[in-house]
Amino acid sequence: MPRIPTSSKPAATRNDVARLAGVSTAVVSYVLNESKRVSPETTAKVREAVAMLGYRPNQAARALRLGSPEMVGIVIPDATNPFFADLTHEVELAAEERGLALLAANADGSPARERRLVEKFTTRRVDGILLSSTLAVPDVQALLPGDVPFVMLNQYDDIPGVKSVGVDLHEGARLGVAHLAGHGHRTVGLISGTTSGGNLDARESGWRAAIEEHRLTPGPIVRDTFTMKGGYAAGRWMIETDTMPSALFVSSDQMAIGLLLALHEADIRVPEDVAIVSFDGTKDGEYSWPPLTSVAQPVRAMAQAAVTALVDPTAEARGQLFAPTLVRRISCGCTVEGSRVHG
Repeated sequence: MPRIPTSSKPAATRNDVARLAGVSTAVVSYVLNESKRVSPETTAKVREAVAMLGYRPNQAARALRLGSPEMVGIVIPDATNPFFADLTHEVELAAEERGLALLAANADGSPARERRLVEKFTTRRVDGILLSSTLAVPDVQALLPGDVPFVMLNQYDDIPGVKSVGVDLHEGARLGVAHLAGHGHRTVGLISGTTSGGNLDARESGWRAAIEEHRLTPGPIVRDTFTMKGGYAAGRWMIETDTMPSALFVSSDQMAIGLLLALHEADIRVPEDVAIVSFDGTKDGEYSWPPLTSVAQPVRAMAQAAVTALVDPTAEARGQLFAPTLVRRISCGCTVEGSRVHG
């Protein structure tokens, strides 16, 4: 291994050590923190690179055991959406349990901004990046930050060669529509959010599968943004075109809350006139009126799995999908006794 002169160069970084030793920055961290999981041969290569470069690790940056990164970043598509606020909070808690600090950034629905944020995290040498993309299927090759650990979060589609954690959107929609069918509804419509890339959302395919499985009549489909405004606009369209079905599956709690406003304005009762099941399981849906029956994402479990996949090089987590659960409240027609909601 050739000696690299350092007299006129800036202070060596951990990336420099990793490049010279031919390993990842995570492996360098393991060696510096005296982890037993690295082979003696690799340990020797890393220590030789450290000596050649005159690398002096920042003591604050190597305070973690087992080489876990100290600073990780998360990029989310919409910081104003309660689901992503909850997700970021759970990621922060999961990171804190491992002694990590979290930097959060908002792509604000823009793929271009998302890419710039990932690049900024990379150039600032965060030790890992979690990305909840604005796109259903992002261009990972353009986003991958080289040797920085990288995990896709809230990702439904499996991306070859990339660790990802998400929820089964297809099954969630199927579960919600099946519940509406169980209440006796024979026509179920769909209010679906749209992605930045215009891809078909898996919740729509799950809705279609449940319609066929339960021999239901497909109601109208209205697509708009994953926002209260989008849900409100979809509701107004159905009211004005007189196409409102007896039951609706809605792609997000935020859209469903906007829909509720449109229905209240038109004196359409929920669930007596229209039954609703939404998706996400946020606190906002719990405190809307009526409270939303919702297909809930296991946010805490997803956050724990994503952080584990980020800091543990042995964790595969490729295409890891969690099962959603149905939370029964009033909007679907389930009843309430005291504070206990049941179906």
